[in-house]
Amino acid sequence: MSAALTGTKGEDRSNYTLEESRAIRQRSLRLLGSLVSPLKAQIVLAAIVLVVSTALQVAGPILISIGLDKALPQVLDHANWMPAFLVGFTYLFAGAAAAALIGWYVVVAARITQAVLIDLRKRIFLHTQRLSLEFHETYTSGRIISRQTSDLDSIRELLDGGLNNLVSGVLFGAFTFIALIVWDWQSGVILLLAGIPLFLLMRWFYSRSQVIFRESRVISAKVIVQFVETMTGIRAVKAFRKEPRNDVAFQKVAGEYRDVNRRSMLLFGTFEPGLMAVAALTLGLVVLWGGIRVADGALTVGVLLSAVLYVRNFFAPMQEIAMFLNSYQSATAALEKVSGVLEEQPTVPDPDEPVDLWESRGHVRFEEVTFGYSGEKTILPNFSLDIAAGQTIALVGTTGAGKSTLAKLISRFYDPTLGRVTLDGVDLRSLHPKDLRRAIVMVTQEAYLFSGTVADNIALGKPDATLDEIRDAARAVGADEFISALPDGYNSDVNKRGGRVSAGQRQLISFARAFLADPAVLILDEATASLDIPSERLIQDALQTLLKDRTAIIIAHRLSTVAIADRVLVMEHGEIIEDDAPAALIGGTGKFAQLHAAWQETLV
Repeated sequence: MSAALTGTKGEDRSNYTLEESRAIRQRSLRLLGSLVSPLKAQIVLAAIVLVVSTALQVAGPILISIGLDKALPQVLDHANWMPAFLVGFTYLFAGAAAAALIGWYVVVAARITQAVLIDLRKRIFLHTQRLSLEFHETYTSGRIISRQTSDLDSIRELLDGGLNNLVSGVLFGAFTFIALIVWDWQSGVILLLAGIPLFLLMRWFYSRSQVIFRESRVISAKVIVQFVETMTGIRAVKAFRKEPRNDVAFQKVAGEYRDVNRRSMLLFGTFEPGLMAVAALTLGLVVLWGGIRVADGALTVGVLLSAVLYVRNFFAPMQEIAMFLNSYQSATAALEKVSGVLEEQPTVPDPDEPVDLWESRGHVRFEEVTFGYSGEKTILPNFSLDIAAGQTIALVGTTGAGKSTLAKLISRFYDPTLGRVTLDGVDLRSLHPKDLRRAIVMVTQEAYLFSGTVADNIALGKPDATLDEIRDAARAVGADEFISALPDGYNSDVNKRGGRVSAGQRQLISFARAFLADPAVLILDEATASLDIPSERLIQDALQTLLKDRTAIIIAHRLSTVAIADRVLVMEHGEIIEDDAPAALIGGTGKFAQLHAAWQETLV
């Protein structure tokens, strides 16, 4: 199944072909089956409890009929209260037992629901975390949040109330109809004939709600995406005064969400009166025909009363079943999207037979590598490069030249379309993930800090590091001074995404994190972009320490950082057009010499 169908592109569609709908339904059922399979014993227990409690509830009208037709005459004619007491006690016992069993069923059903939800919630988190970077660069954060929040809420509502309503309603209706046929088959025939308009009404409601609730899930996700993206990018919103445009865009999607909810309410507002009309007509026919038979002496009043109660009881859960269809459509649409995410496969899978690399020297090779994102325009055409162990190279070039792509391939965020990338002669696709992550570390322009202390963030690549090791790492990159000046020093909480420290300080913390991880290959992707000139000069010595005895790939627009490199690679259109030592290239007449001369002019 294509990625477009499983979720990354096609999940925001509300119209599918018959074949696609069937495939999505099967996918959702497979997911549901895998969730409930470990709970078979509890499900069987819940089913038994529900069947017994329903049977006890259905017995009520028959007991009332027996009381009126058999026990009451005994009291009136013979002053014999024993049959009346016996029927009354049986009725009370059946009611109490049914109530107790229903309470038990609710507890068991709640346990099943919570077990399914926690399993599903963990699956979504673990799976989306395991998916490759390509997925996360195409799948918006708002849609991921929607999977974990509104979609799971819809599924919870289905399991908590909707499914209980359906199962108990269907069982109650079936038992009621059987009891009516046994007790008064003629009233049962009237109810059976009433099933024709009832079936047509339910079918119409189901087909219309299916369309409406799929649209509702799509538009609900759009509302969440619009809100999350606006709040996440609030700095850009404020900087470019984008509030009015955002207001218009949000009002549009919110209006669409309101409209689809209105259609849903209108649908239910049409269904409920229709259901009441069918129920009233059926009950009237039963009373009319039953009254004629009572007048002729062919039917007792007790049987007529029980028939009326059974017909009324039969229609009572129909609204609950309709509510199930209501929540079912919403939950089905949610389950489709969740199952789509869970069916996504990593484009950078772990090797089946991983190769261990206990100690890496840091020798990196590109062997005739061809690569393009999502199979689109080729970024690196038949690219080859050899980076010796311990060598520091700088990648220079215009935007779109392929520098960051090179870094992502070395980090194995992506795999080459053709050719291979090796570390110490081992194809990165065969390398054990733990060895790969230990050997290669990337520091990007966005120095992301997680909620927690400064020490926790520095120790990200080495969780068992001591405080002294953390301090040494911070001191090596020039971060110790400002960290020590924080209110609680290394125990200071950085707040959400590092809001307590400046952009430059966040970058220094990320340098300390990389130093402590001690990788064989270190990639700096525009890592000094957040630093001002004094701060950048301050950490030049720290960079020398950071890059010592390890392979380093530096991607930088600031040519001051390039000076510490052993080699400079000038890239253009995915190819290396210059490759030499910095001094040699500066003294030449090529592209790098031109870039360096232009940079020198900016310093004057």
